[in-house]
Amino acid sequence: MIPGGGQPNMQQLLQQAQKMQEDLARAQEELAQTEVDGQAGGGLVRATVTGSGELRALKIDPKAVDPEDTETLADLVVAAVQAANENAQTLQQQKLGPLAQGLGGGGAGIPGLPF
Repeated sequence: MIPGGGQPNMQQLLQQAQKMQEDLARAQEELAQTEVDGQAGGGLVRATVTGSGELRALKIDPKAVDPEDTETLADLVVAAVQAANENAQTLQQQKLGPLAQGLGGGGAGIPGLPF
């Protein structure tokens, strides 16, 4: 309902919804191209993921490689990837959050939005 008792202009609402969808698709594409990093072990292990969460690179400093202790290396890799994914989620919230709110909510139910 519009203030004053009028009916909403359906054509205008459809145009606004289409624009929001286009903006959301553009932002998701931008996220897929943007890379963020995470690190562990004081930078001995670094992971690079896209803003959409795709793992693109993993760098391991030779100092982190101990054949007698591969468990610690594995833990560092997991921690670096988790840190990178947390950074990707923060980026998603920054880029997509305002767009999702414009669609009438906090983003719940929109593919690719974890919040």
